[in-house]
Amino acid sequence: MEEIHTTRMELLQKRKQIELADQGCELLKKKRDALLLEFMSIMDIALQTSEELQKVARQASYSLAVARAVDGTVALRSAALATTPAPFIEISGTYIMGVPVPEIRKTSIRRPVTGRGYSILGVSSRIDEVAERFEREIDIIVEVASVETKLKRLGLEIQKTRRRVNALDYIVIPRLKEQVKFIQMALDERAREDLFRLKKVKKALESRKKERTVKPSEEIVAI
Repeated sequence: MEEIHTTRMELLQKRKQIELADQGCELLKKKRDALLLEFMSIMDIALQTSEELQKVARQASYSLAVARAVDGTVALRSAALATTPAPFIEISGTYIMGVPVPEIRKTSIRRPVTGRGYSILGVSSRIDEVAERFEREIDIIVEVASVETKLKRLGLEIQKTRRRVNALDYIVIPRLKEQVKFIQMALDERAREDLFRLKKVKKALESRKKERTVKPSEEIVAI
């Protein structure tokens, strides 16, 4: 248990700590609210891209099923093996309200027919359509991954900030206030004891002074 010194200096220090804790709590609350607003705005983007991904994925799966049924699995695999590697994806870092989040920079994965690596005369338009729709799906997957990573980082930071705010609001600040109350009560009690002692000393001095003034008069009466 923390040792508490019932001194005036300790009281001033605890009050300063309460003031700093209140300021820190207020700043954390503002940060939490700003992060929530940013989180909700990114959430809207995530919902839109997720819906678009589901739509494009259905179209790509349908095109693949048609091409497999008409052109055969061998033709599809041959075109897939002849395809050139996907474009390079660069991941850098940025900050949102002081929170580090990854930023994905990429060129579009969608390519023209002549840039896919296979001969345009050796494949059907159905295989071209499959390649185009899956390239579009990969584009959206990268976007969704970037947005969801930002949401995850912001969500973790919001939880961390909320825990700090709750700790200050319900643990740190109330405990400091109780300590201030305890120190103040101890100082008040000490002040009352000092006042009581001063009154006793003053009464004793007045009584002694009265005795000294009475004794000479008694001697005169005796003479």
